[in-house]
Amino acid sequence: MGVTDCHVHINPLWEMRPDALALVGHLDPEKARMVKEPRRFLEYLDRSGVERAVLVNYVATEVIGYTEATNSFVSEFAKEDPERLIAAGGIRPDHPDPATEVHRLVHELGIRAIKLHPAHQLFAPNAYVDGSLPRLRAVYEACEKERVPVIVHTGTSVFPRARNRYADPLLVEDVAVDFPDLSIVLAHGGRPLWTATAMFLARRFPNVWMEISGVPPDRLLDYFPNLGRVAGKVLFGTDWPGPGVKEIGGNLEAFRALPIPADDQRRILEENPLRVFPRRGPN
Repeated sequence: MGVTDCHVHINPLWEMRPDALALVGHLDPEKARMVKEPRRFLEYLDRSGVERAVLVNYVATEVIGYTEATNSFVSEFAKEDPERLIAAGGIRPDHPDPATEVHRLVHELGIRAIKLHPAHQLFAPNAYVDGSLPRLRAVYEACEKERVPVIVHTGTSVFPRARNRYADPLLVEDVAVDFPDLSIVLAHGGRPLWTATAMFLARRFPNVWMEISGVPPDRLLDYFPNLGRVAGKVLFGTDWPGPGVKEIGGNLEAFRALPIPADDQRRILEENPLRVFPRRGPN
């Protein structure tokens, strides 16, 4: 079937705020070229033994600097090979017309997933419940209607101005209850503080998936000692080229070296990603 890396950061680095970019660190010239040249990135995936990659982009002007222009960036990048490059875009949680915007992202730009980053966008993912962010409900409704998964960052962030109280995966429980036909991906599995919560949600809700990027592979079973219980709901991801993240191929090799049964590895690497991110877009 082929391996899918469900969390790769091919982003417009030139949009980043200086202090955020400084935290990411200097990319070597080859990696810097990959961000601008999709063919080079596809060749890198080939060398890494990975068939497909989800290109995670989002709108977080306040913390990181990414604007709505990131959607056009990832749309153009993924056009190089839409079967292998899965464009994930973003939307402001207070967007004045979420239905129209999500429809545009999906049908005009080819966006195949929406990324929300509560710690960087400074909102609680269930803020529609108490009425503090009522338009957020329309964001989820639009994604559910368009049948595009929502990737929600869970777990801590060390970027300047990030608010980690919004990154507790339990805040996503309301969304899972209220939008049962919406596929929800818990990026990073709540690491390091809320991994048990993320596992609980993945086990409880058919529409919730747990993605394990940003966790060193050799420590994966320390963070998730009962990973086998939810192997049918887990997605492989690397968070490459984030700070301290191994090369994609090295990350994959380390994962395969773990004492995880071959059937469970196949689910996590190949089968589960195809259920969340089919080979063709939902439309």
